[in-house]
Amino acid sequence: MDEKNESIRDAELTHVNAQGRARMVDVGAKPVTSRVARAAGRVLMAPSTLELVRTGGTRKGDVLAVAQVAGIMAAKRTWELVPMCHQVPLSGVDISFAFEPEGIAIEATARCKGETGVEMEALTAVSVAALTIYDMCKSHQRDMVIESVRLMEKDGGRSGHFVRQE
Repeated sequence: MDEKNESIRDAELTHVNAQGRARMVDVGAKPVTSRVARAAGRVLMAPSTLELVRTGGTRKGDVLAVAQVAGIMAAKRTWELVPMCHQVPLSGVDISFAFEPEGIAIEATARCKGETGVEMEALTAVSVAALTIYDMCKSHQRDMVIESVRLMEKDGGRSGHFVRQE
């Protein structure tokens, strides 16, 4: 690795120690601030599957109600799923769904007052909500696609405000 790439790695990869091995970042000296992150994703499906979700016609029950609870539960447990994440004291998680012609759009917002952000919690909420939709609809359609899970916005902390430009 050349010198320029090594300095970029040192500046950007905070979860790597001097030996190049994984570490959990010490956030103890960081100030407690209000933090918020919003993530989004989509589940693409056939019109017939989408109609089953819309009308409550799946065999497993209310798909979006279950997906919403699953996403919230997952956000609360992100630190157990992603090895270097801190346990964040979430003050709120909200998940919303929108029917689109080609599937279901998912958006999750996570909030906390803490030393580190909630991006991973918002992303995890979207991901697990999407997986739950897939799980509840797979008996009708196995070729659904989960796509475009991404951070849309974050605020709070030293790095400031980020908004995805799409």
